[in-house]
Amino acid sequence: MSDWRDAIIDIAHQAGDAIMAVYRRDDFDIETKGDNSPLTAADLAANRVIVDGLRALTPDIPILSEEGKEIAWDARRGWTRFWLVDPLDGTREFIKRNGEFTVNIALIENAEPTLGVVHAPALDYTIWGQRGVGAALREGNEDIGVQTRRPAIAPLRVAASRSHLDDKTAAAIARMGDTERRGMGSSLKFCKIAEGSTDVYLRFGPTS
Repeated sequence: MSDWRDAIIDIAHQAGDAIMAVYRRDDFDIETKGDNSPLTAADLAANRVIVDGLRALTPDIPILSEEGKEIAWDARRGWTRFWLVDPLDGTREFIKRNGEFTVNIALIENAEPTLGVVHAPALDYTIWGQRGVGAALREGNEDIGVQTRRPAIAPLRVAASRSHLDDKTAAAIARMGDTERRGMGSSLKFCKIAEGSTDVYLRFGPTS
């Protein structure tokens, strides 16, 4: 699976390049999906890169993608192994051009993640995790190990979504006492917890 890990990192970087090609344009079209979330050409371009790359790497493993065609539950309920993909997590951050968007690719086996890569192309940031191995930042061709840390008594470093911070979440953070709130978008919140630079992320709304 270590060979897959490097291949997935490469695919994520290729998808990131496709995203950045759109990001650097003066303007780009924005559509609205059925759930009222935004969709751009970057979402679709990254999805094509990832799906093509995964099919070439593991043709027998199905792919469930945020931007792929809807796959009926009856068709996938028996999957014991599949790729779970969000080609552009944080489309709202992409539209705001704050750089806090990511490419997310994970291998799910028996309903649990066993391999995952998150790449933030605008920040030149990549982190991976693998069951039984650990997690690391990928810098160039080198891996720098990361680990969570036991939270300090105070202040508690709390990640807060830039796009989904509602009154209920803000009130919960206020009840936590001495906190240092850090706004950030996409799956970067989980990455910062994994590397030990943030302690907790609260989310009460729907998530997938």
